This record gives sequence, structure tokens and C-alpha cells, in this order.
Amino acid sequence: MGVRIGILVVYALGVVLIGWLAGFRKSESAAEYFLAGRRLGPLIFLATMAATNFSAFTVFGASGAGYRDGFSFFPIVGFGTGFMALTFYFIGVKAYRAGLETGALTPPDLVRRLYGSKGVSGLFALVMVVFTLPYIALQPIAAGYALKELLGLNYVVGAALVTGLVVFYTFQGGMRSVAWTDAFQGGLMLVLLAVAVVVVASREGGLLAVNAKLLSRYPDLFSRPGPGGKYTPTIWFSFMFLWFFCDPMFPQLFQRFLAAKDVKAIRFATLSYPLLCSVVFLLPVTLGILGRLSHPGLQEKAADHILPLLAADLPGNVLGSLVVACGLAALMSTLDSQLLTLSSIFTEDLYPLVFGKRPRGAWPGKVFVLVLALAGFLLAVRPPSTILSIAKQTFTGLAVLFPAVLFGLYASVRSAKAAWVSIVLGEGMVALYYFKLLPAFGFLPVVPVMVVTFAGYLAVTALEGRLRMELPTFLRSPFFYGFLAIFVLAMDFWRWHAAPGLVLGYPDWVIYFIGLSAAQTGLAYAWTRRRLSRNVQRYTFPASQIQTRRGSLFWGISPRKRRRRTLQLRRLRRE
Repeated sequence: MGVRIGILVVYALGVVLIGWLAGFRKSESAAEYFLAGRRLGPLIFLATMAATNFSAFTVFGASGAGYRDGFSFFPIVGFGTGFMALTFYFIGVKAYRAGLETGALTPPDLVRRLYGSKGVSGLFALVMVVFTLPYIALQPIAAGYALKELLGLNYVVGAALVTGLVVFYTFQGGMRSVAWTDAFQGGLMLVLLAVAVVVVASREGGLLAVNAKLLSRYPDLFSRPGPGGKYTPTIWFSFMFLWFFCDPMFPQLFQRFLAAKDVKAIRFATLSYPLLCSVVFLLPVTLGILGRLSHPGLQEKAADHILPLLAADLPGNVLGSLVVACGLAALMSTLDSQLLTLSSIFTEDLYPLVFGKRPRGAWPGKVFVLVLALAGFLLAVRPPSTILSIAKQTFTGLAVLFPAVLFGLYASVRSAKAAWVSIVLGEGMVALYYFKLLPAFGFLPVVPVMVVTFAGYLAVTALEGRLRMELPTFLRSPFFYGFLAIFVLAMDFWRWHAAPGLVLGYPDWVIYFIGLSAAQTGLAYAWTRRRLSRNVQRYTFPASQIQTRRGSLFWGISPRKRRRRTLQLRRLRRE
């Protein structure tokens, strides 16, 4: 037991040290603290985007879903999350350009500048805070599970310890600390998950042998619909819908578009993400399925404990502790980003809206971080459902913001009323579905919610006679139809109930989906390379908005930084 505690303490101290060193040279400016000076290069940008998105849901939720539902869950998260990376480019690049030109520091700040409305910005910020809070709670939930199974620590105490550690190093250095600790923890998570799969499978004679044994004992785990036919075509399509619209609206991901060094950093993430998701999600799903042999009979929420249970079974104290550290790395790298982003939203958007002025210093944001961390911890004390169920509800609420952002970035004339109506309609439907007052017609609620949200925006703009939109070049490109073909091929309903063959120990359709992700990467490479060679139309904002508004591009910065920002704009215009 002492060895396990020692390893986890060393890991925690290592994370704090990296965060402290990364933030040591930070300046006091808001752009430096919240956006790392807008200088996240390709590798760090990819690492922090991935680690921020790969949360407790990835490690503990995916392994629990694998235990309950088998490999049928892999295409949903592995291919689906990777396919969502297309939004990095056609949403992220536009957001990056607009943020660089206007000096926006947060997603609601960017929305305010797009629509010229504090009301829309305030509503946008409120939705982000409300629906990120349950997602914050997922992280201490998973931490409590992990430390309870490995160390026998009280669940509440374990959740509190990890929450306190993340708050401490997030305070230290802002985005720079978060980005570098994310890179470290993301790499550690990937390596240790792979090691855990190899070690757990080797105890049963290797991956080929153990999967053959599982196939004979639990054939439903290897079928596309999953045990009980859970993942029907409509549910599968719904999850694709959910990831595509909600992931770029995660406040911690959206804000990273504003922190990128240049378009090439976003492009690198767009290309790398599909295959990275395939690898990262396949590992915990595999671990969950392998856990069926040593820990049969776990039901619902109990299945989310499978990773720490497997870690406790591993020979010796070192390896089991490292595997749990892998899960902690995933949840901590998300929790720190969520707290930092919501702190910036409170400081830059909600506080001025309520009090009519910006706060002096960073203390209100830090107090808000403490309040959020405490609220997430209190929600985690008695988790209401499985990690996957909580995630689906909070993700739907964030997906509602997508139409306002899409039309705000691409519409020639933007309608604040339409944005307001679309968000209110969408969140109203989310509430009705939460209380089970509306039918979903076999889909997840996100499908009808998004249909109504888009329809609400378009209806208001049509009534105003302002429905004029710059047709994205993406939709005029032949590459669009290539991505559409990949999506159609992913809906391979014609072979769902076919008996799978094993390839390298996995069902053949798992390899098929990894191949589709590779095809997406190749197509995205050709598409983005062509776009980079063109002159992309850039944003035009009123000169007063760029030069004189508080928090704008050139407000309150030194001549040296002004020159550097000017060079950034020149580079932007050349791309």
C-alpha cells in the first residue's frame, strides 16, 4: 500500500512541478493567462486539445461502456469523435481569425463581437457554465472510484484530493500551465493504457486467445448492435450527431481555437485527431471487455469501476498504480481546462454584464474557480447515473450553441434575435426531454433538439428578411462529398448482424472503422492543403471595435506586444 501511495504522490508532484515551471514566465495580461499569449504551436495545440477532450468519460466511461456494451461502443466514440475533427477546421479557423483580429479572449466574448449583443453573449456564457458543471462533476466521480478501488480510500476523500490538486496548479500559471500539463498527462495516459491492455490480456494467454474466449462466451460483445441490440441505427446516428455538434462547443475546446499560434496548428490537429481517437478509445473499450472474465456481473454504475478493479488485480504495486495514474491523468487534464475556461468566461463576460465593469485583478475569476470546483465536487458526492448517461445530457445542452456560432461565423448579416431564439428554444427542449415530456422517435434527444434549434434560427432570420449567408467554400468543394461518402460508409447497416471474423484479436468491423478514420485523415490533408494555398476571405470589423474597445486587440498592451500582434495580423492576411 505504501508503494502505491508513493507512486501517486510522485505523479501528483510531477504534474504540479510541470505546471509551475510552464507558468513561471507568464505576464499579468489576460491574453497571456487565459490564452498562453496565443502561441500554442502544432504539437502542444494537438496535445492540449486531445488531453482536454479525453476526460474521465474517455477512460472510465468508455471502459464501463465497453464492459456493458462490448465493441459496439467503439465506432460511436472512436470513429465518431475523430470524424468531429472536421469542425476544428471549418469552425476553428474562422474562430481563430476572428479572435486574432478582435482580441476576443473567450467564446462568449467572440459571440458578443460577432452579433454586437451583450444579451446573446450573456446567454451563451450562462449555457456554457450550466452545462459544463455536470461535466466537471464527472472528473471527481472517476477520481473517487479510482482511489477507492486501488487504495481503499474513502470515495469522497479521493474526489476532494484530486479536485484540490487541480485547482492548485491551475491557479499557478493559467493556460500555459494547463497546456503543458495536458501534454504530459495525455502522453502518459496513452502509454499506460496500452501497457494495461497488453498486461491484462497476457494473463489470459494474449489478446488473440482472450478475445476468442470472450467471443465464445459473450458473442453479443462482438456484435454491432451490442448486447440486447442496444445501439440501433438511429441511436448510432444520434451519437454521430451529438459528437459533431457538441464537441467544438465545449468551452475548454472552443477557447483553444483562440489560443492557437496559427492556422497550421489547427490544421495539424484536424489531420491527427481521427487516428488518435481510434487508438485512444479502442484501448479503454478493450480493457472493459477484458474485465468481463475477471469481474463478471457488474451492473450499470458499477461497471464504471472496471479500470481501477483491473488495476488492483495487476501483479505488483507499481503497474496497478501507474494504470490508475493514467485515469487520473485523463480526468485532471480535462478538469483543469474546464476550470480555467469558465474562470475566464466569468471574468471577461459574466462579471462585466452583472456589475457593469471589468474586475480589478484576477481574484473574481479565481474565486469562481473555487465555487465551480466545490459545486462539481458536491454533485460528485452522490452520482445520479452512469458516466455515459451524465455525459449525454450535458453534451446535448452544449450542442444547442452550435447554430449560433456557425451562422455567426459564416452569415453575411448576423441576427442577434435569431441567435437568442435558437438557444432558448433548444435549451427549452433539452429541459422537456430531461423530464421525459417529449418523444424522441427512436433517436437520442439531440437529434430533434438540433432540428428545432436550426429551424428556429433560420425562421427568425427569414422573418427579418436577413437570411443572407456566405456559402462556405467547404460546401462547394468536391472534398465535402468525399467526407460525406466516408460518413455513409460508416453507416454500414448492411453488415451489422453478420458474424464477425477476428483480425488481430478484434472484430473485422473494428479494423474497418480504423481504416475509415485513416481515409478521413488522407482526405483532410488534401483538402486543407488546398485551402492553405488560397486567400481565405477574412473578417472585417469596425475600426473602433478593433482599436478602442476594452479588451480588444491593441487595448492596454505595450508597444513591443503591439508590434508582435501586428505581425500576427499580417501573417493571418497572407494565409
